[in-house]
Amino acid sequence: MSETLDDDLYQRTLQFLEPGEIELLGAIVHTDLESEEDLEMHELTVSANEVIAEHAEKGETYIYAGNDTDEFASNQFQGLTLDDESFVWECQQLLRDGTFDIVFYYEAGPDQEPLIADLEALDRVNHVTAVP
Repeated sequence: MSETLDDDLYQRTLQFLEPGEIELLGAIVHTDLESEEDLEMHELTVSANEVIAEHAEKGETYIYAGNDTDEFASNQFQGLTLDDESFVWECQQLLRDGTFDIVFYYEAGPDQEPLIADLEALDRVNHVTAVP
């Protein structure tokens, strides 16, 4: 795991992963995207969806924005399966020190190291911090 650059963000991410109905893992994707790069943020989220869905081996997914419910926050998204709308991942896009960090959490199962490596290979990603 790489060095933690934002301890507060890391600790808050750990709180998302507290035991619940399913065991979760997470990743903080640190980008070079600035606040006005909305289209690029969307493209990166779509690319990350493909990476996480492939590693989760749950079939095809779509990105749900939650615009039709008050249970979602702004810039919060879920990856759900096409077949039965099962949870694959959820993310929150956060602006930190002028650039976006995307906090993903997903059901435990995929091998973390190759998943993190594939996320780090995406365009506009500076580095990825795995969250156990």
